Order: sequence, then structure tokens, then C-alpha cells
Amino acid sequence: MSTPVRQATLTVGDLEFELRRSSRRRTLEITVDRDGDLVISGPPDCPTESMEEFVREKRFWIYTKLAEKEALRHPTPEKSFVNGEGFPYLGRRYRLLLVDKQDAALKLEHGRFKLLRAEADRGRDHFIDWYRVAGLGWLKRRVPPFAKRIGVEVRGLRVRDLGYRWGSCGADGSVNFHWASLMFPPSIVEYVIVHELVHLVEKHHTPEFWQRVERAMPDFERRKKWLAERGGREVGW
Repeated sequence: MSTPVRQATLTVGDLEFELRRSSRRRTLEITVDRDGDLVISGPPDCPTESMEEFVREKRFWIYTKLAEKEALRHPTPEKSFVNGEGFPYLGRRYRLLLVDKQDAALKLEHGRFKLLRAEADRGRDHFIDWYRVAGLGWLKRRVPPFAKRIGVEVRGLRVRDLGYRWGSCGADGSVNFHWASLMFPPSIVEYVIVHELVHLVEKHHTPEFWQRVERAMPDFERRKKWLAERGGREVGW
């Protein structure tokens, strides 16, 4: 069995990796350990510059994995659908008020979410439905200007549950957004928008992909970092 011939560290931006070189490896690989430590492995003769470029191409995947592990380490308490509980929408937190009568199960009105008391046991379902409807209306206003800036045509727009992904795009030109992303501040949702719109022309996270993102949103790095560090914690349910 061969052993790694050299160990060191590699720093790219705000990411630090344990660098493992081994004669058994022919390609580069990045892993995120359970505790969030980053490891990059490669063959003994792989130039450091090639490793740095590989990291830059994989940055979004790395940030996503780190966010997932952060959310698992620091789980957010379950929401209770009771008077006074706070629920975010586009970066602002609104308190919940249970009411006995209104014309919809859930409404955002006069700075408060109002939920029918009789529907409190189905509160999560009602909130998800509300985020989908309200979020779609908001996205329909925000997506077209970015699509025009990037030079793409959006043929469908949906808000749905995407698991760990905040957004996705289809081969048919459709773009999807996780309902939970509508909890974030508008600037962060806009980053998700730009990210997915660029995927309509660049399928992978290549240097050209990130160049296109930067042209459309010069400060995308700050927004992406916020999403990686806080996205999982902000949602929580």
C-alpha cells in the first residue's frame, strides 16, 4: 500500500484545505469531512496552480456542502404555530397572530402573519403554500431584468421544494426556486436568480460560468458567502 508522499495546506480565498498528494491518485478530488474540514487530494506532480483553479471551479459545491454541515451541527428549533412566533419573508421577520375568522387560512397583513386558529395544526403546509404563491409573484418581477442582463430567455418559472438546492434550471429553459429561499433578504435571492440564469448557458461551474455571474452581479462573492454561512440556519424548518 502506498502512502501520501507529502502533506501541506492550500488556501484559496477564505477556504483552507489539507493538501494530500498520493502516488495512487491520478485526478483531483475535494472532500468535506464530517466536522467541516476541507481536503484536496491529487497526484504528487500536480501543480499547486492547477489545484487552486480546481477549487475555484468547485467553490459553489464546497460552500453548499459546508452550509449543509453547519445546519446539521446547529439545528434551528422547530417552529411553533402560536401567537408571537416569528417567520421571515424576504429578510424581514413577521410575528404570527392566530385569528378566529378571515377569508384565507394564512395572510400577511399589517405587518403580521395571520393564521386561522383552527388551521394551526397545518401551519407548516399553509406557510409553504403562502411562500410559493407570494414568492412566485415577487420572482416574476425580479427575474426578467436579470434575464435581459445575462441574455437568456426564461420559459418557465416555478417555486417548489428542491431539497438542499436553492435553485435549479431545466433543459427546457425553465428555472426553479426553493420556497424557503424566499425567507432570505432580496439581495441573496437575487444571487440565486443570477446563479440559475447563468446555468441556462453554462451548465457547469467553469471559470466562464463565474465570469458571467460576476458580469451580471459584481459583488456576487459577498452574497454567495452569506448564503453558504447562513442559508441553512436562516431556514431551519
